[in-house]
Amino acid sequence: MALCDVDDRQAADSRKRFPKANYYKDFREMLAKEKNNIDACSISTPDNTHAVATLAAMQLGKHVYTQKPLTHDIYEARMLTEAAKRYKVVTQMGNQGGSGDGVRRMKEFVDAGLIGDVHTVHTWTNRPVWPQGIPTPAGKFDVPSELNWDLWIGPAKMIDYNPAYLPGKWRGWWAFGTGALGDMACHIMDPVYRILPIDYPSDFECSVTGSWAGMFDEGSFADSCPPSSIIRLTYPRKDGKGVIKVNWMDGGLLPPRPDELLPDEQMGNWDGGVIFAGSKGKVMCDCYGANPRLLPTSLMKETLPPVTIPRVPGGEDGHYLQWVNACIDGYGKGVTSSPFEYAGPFAESILIGNLAIRSWMLKNPKGKGWEDKYLGRKKLLWDAKNMKITNFDEANQYVRREYRNGWSLTM
Repeated sequence: MALCDVDDRQAADSRKRFPKANYYKDFREMLAKEKNNIDACSISTPDNTHAVATLAAMQLGKHVYTQKPLTHDIYEARMLTEAAKRYKVVTQMGNQGGSGDGVRRMKEFVDAGLIGDVHTVHTWTNRPVWPQGIPTPAGKFDVPSELNWDLWIGPAKMIDYNPAYLPGKWRGWWAFGTGALGDMACHIMDPVYRILPIDYPSDFECSVTGSWAGMFDEGSFADSCPPSSIIRLTYPRKDGKGVIKVNWMDGGLLPPRPDELLPDEQMGNWDGGVIFAGSKGKVMCDCYGANPRLLPTSLMKETLPPVTIPRVPGGEDGHYLQWVNACIDGYGKGVTSSPFEYAGPFAESILIGNLAIRSWMLKNPKGKGWEDKYLGRKKLLWDAKNMKITNFDEANQYVRREYRNGWSLTM
């Protein structure tokens, strides 16, 4: 019915595919003019604009499918979770692995007790595959005639146009993206959050690499996400049986190779993977929760638990169609794998890792030497209910960003 993109170059293929669809550059104008014609919206903007576009559609009673990581910051994720309860529309986050057979099979393994009680999880990705850990771009460039730069900036602080930011490269800049973690963790960590009895971490810490990490003082790297990072999170188990340690690695960093894995067997796949370590054994899967296998893999030849969890027709490929069918069925009748009631808290839990990364580089204005130059190299304690770090208030500036004039997120 309608297409919307701030950049005519990016919209060209879709406009050819759907020549009868009305075309807009501002989603707000589209929603105002098409509110009686459209039933649902798919939001695939940069992370920076996810929340404002999604909430605007929900407030008009439109079902929404929003790409991962759902929002740019933690506060926005909490707002969309509350919005899902208030506006009663069908919602889905675009982490298609959540509809895959793999994560359901892995849950059947864990629920059957094949690896005992999970105490440690390792997750990793090969991302970023775009520029990160680089200086803030400089220079003056003319804005392409096809691009509305003001709308592309969205709620972020206005800066000069630079081709270093788009297309695609926006993921590596804090103003618009959420780095490797934001891009891939909702795909890779979905089995962790979907299978294990956890919700929010109680504490977390990190380390980062490259010039961005403060190895050198030349140039400004504060606007760019780091080239690689390690994040360690502690999750209290909701059943009261202790805690689960979850480790995230990106930028080519890998966890220790399990002893149970044969020398020629691959750990995860090219995009990344997950390893659950339990009191009785281990289970590993690829990115998107695909191809779960017990370790050692010879255990896969033994008798395995039966299939008990209903599958989504089409698996990962059926994630969009599942949402469409749920929209047709109507709110409260249709079912989606990643409704905002699930995806919102999950996204919060993911984006908490970026609090650790960004706090790691906060400088001490009174610091006089390397030993006290940076403030954030510590374990951070998290109050999930109030969305607040309790032992390092300076880092709370990243829980909720300030919107520039003309943009708001209110219900």
